[in-house]
Amino acid sequence: MDLVSLFSVAGQAGAAFTGVSPPTTRGRIFGGLVVAQALVAARRTVADRPIHSLHAYFLRPGDPLHDVEYRVEMLRDGGSFSARRVSAVQSGRVIFEMMASFQAYEPGLEHSFSKPDVPGPDELESLERIGTRLGDQLPDGLRSYFARKGPVELRPVDIARYVSGPEARAAEPKQALWVRCVEPIPQDECMQAATLAYISDMTLLDCALVAHGRTVFEGTVQAASIDHAIWFLRPFNPNDWHLYSQESPAAISGRGLARGSLFTAGGDLVASIVQEGLIRPRHP
Repeated sequence: MDLVSLFSVAGQAGAAFTGVSPPTTRGRIFGGLVVAQALVAARRTVADRPIHSLHAYFLRPGDPLHDVEYRVEMLRDGGSFSARRVSAVQSGRVIFEMMASFQAYEPGLEHSFSKPDVPGPDELESLERIGTRLGDQLPDGLRSYFARKGPVELRPVDIARYVSGPEARAAEPKQALWVRCVEPIPQDECMQAATLAYISDMTLLDCALVAHGRTVFEGTVQAASIDHAIWFLRPFNPNDWHLYSQESPAAISGRGLARGSLFTAGGDLVASIVQEGLIRPRHP
């Protein structure tokens, strides 16, 4: 099932919307998909204002074998902003809560961070090629992840931490990768924003493990998103390469805090993302 079909929740404004999940071996629905579907459900109740921010909490794992019901509460439609609350429900239990705000673009003061100076996507290898070249040097889970064919292509700027020993891998908690959709996404602001939300949940929490010489793919860490926030700053074209620059300010009490900046290849800041998640070490 393509991303546009996954994001296109069924239902009508004023009633609940329904979303589905593709088959997965992870045992739970990918968090980025839940955020994307909730965003689309909320946007369906707003007349002509694109989303500018969302703040969400993952309360329970979503079951990919069952549909998700998205209940949208229309909190306010003011002169400039519209606010919505979305509850995602399965089997009568809330698994996810989101607040979203919408605003039509207006001119004003502008500034933003500069894009990091890193190699471009054409200078880097695809995950599939990295997995083939490095083979047994990669942990089993990471090798399987690199070999899969998904709807989003990733090209990491630095892969050294994936192939060295744990002590050598520990480094400053930062990472960067180029991302783009491999399937066409229509020129529709709602679907483009939903795609951004979907991509924003990919690899971000793993940045919190860089300083500890671990990854979420090794099976030694119990990792799960707790909360997620996105500020949509400029239009996003999912079929163009974007640099996802990530850093982790802190980790404490089994939780890791990570934040990301999404830049166009030309250097425009498109979105700012913050996530906290569980990064609890698994003990034998």
